Amino acid sequence: MALSEYLPKDFDQSRPLALIAGQGIYPRLIADAARKAGIKVKLIAAVGETTEELVNTFSEEDRVILKVGQIGKMLDALEDFKAGYALMAGQITPRRLFHGLHPDLTAARILLSLKRKNAETIFGAIATEIEKRTVTLLDARSFMDEHLATAGSITKGSFPIDKDYIEHGITIARECAKLDIGQGCVVRKGTVLAVEAFEGTDEMIKRAGSFKTDEALFVKTVKTKQDYRFDVPCFGERTLNAMHEAGLKAAALEANRVILINKPEVITLAQKLGISLLGY
Repeated sequence: MALSEYLPKDFDQSRPLALIAGQGIYPRLIADAARKAGIKVKLIAAVGETTEELVNTFSEEDRVILKVGQIGKMLDALEDFKAGYALMAGQITPRRLFHGLHPDLTAARILLSLKRKNAETIFGAIATEIEKRTVTLLDARSFMDEHLATAGSITKGSFPIDKDYIEHGITIARECAKLDIGQGCVVRKGTVLAVEAFEGTDEMIKRAGSFKTDEALFVKTVKTKQDYRFDVPCFGERTLNAMHEAGLKAAALEANRVILINKPEVITLAQKLGISLLGY
């Protein structure tokens, strides 16, 4: 049985995997799955982002903790670890890409070379630097096959939003993604309440909650030319709680594209909060 549909066909389990970890439990799920498969996992953690719980599961020789922006040191760590592969998992607080960043010379060179500075261009440039070191940057869905959104009702039962309004929401989300604005939106009966931009999903949902939200729908999608090595859209308990506080009771997530962070627990919480999840 294949380890993951999203790994390269020539994936070599004997080569170390460097996990470049941001926030939340997503990196932990990756680490647990890779270790279970017998892969030697090393950790590159970010100060103020990666959880101490995850850091403490690695010995000192198998981990390095860096400030956000220390790209040169990260690249050096990949070489020190003799990593064959790297995987980015977990969000870095968006504002820290521009405020609170501690760029070293490598990071400064990258930033100066970019005409457009957003998450996609920054992480894309970092990915290029990683692969210059003969390290393969993996699809961020690797080892997460069982946690992806699937087509149809995810929470079971009928979906409370009319088909036409679902299609409208999907269209808006995809157009915003195409324009590189964001990967989500909230619509209600054919009206756009909010679109996701730099502030992130949860803040967007909070804004939408200032309007009438009965029969409102949150839609999450991917970019037209999504680079699955980074910035893969995720949906988890934090977003469910944000939806609950905003009065949103339905979400449509692109199947096989959006990761449900710890899917069994997400489904259980959604059902408890009365939120319906649909994969499209």
